[in-house]
Amino acid sequence: MRVISVSRGIRSSGDVVWRLITEFAQWPSWGPTVAAVKSEAKTVASGVRGTVVTPFGLAIPFVITDVDPGVSWSWRVAGVNATGHRVEATGDETCRLVFTVPWPFAPYVVVLIIGIRRVKRLAESQVG
Repeated sequence: MRVISVSRGIRSSGDVVWRLITEFAQWPSWGPTVAAVKSEAKTVASGVRGTVVTPFGLAIPFVITDVDPGVSWSWRVAGVNATGHRVEATGDETCRLVFTVPWPFAPYVVVLIIGIRRVKRLAESQVG
């Protein structure tokens, strides 16, 4: 399936960025469509299930489908292939964060751009 990608260079280690995008407790701090995450797990892992609660109170089920630890993960939301997330090391303390969305959901790119900017701000604020 064709996807649309958005990416941003970040002056922070890939480990910091990976933690931000994989720990459920962190998602509301950068995900514009996420008010809360309900899951028995605390982080993404293949097969993990849960519910994303939107800012409007709508609870949507998800399952994490693929994980390459420290590199990428993807999921299905409400039974539909959703966004992909990838961290690419570009240096000792720099990386590139890439979000993808399937072509039929192209308008969601606006949300991805906001999210990627927030991750960048959060990650760079943790740099000593």
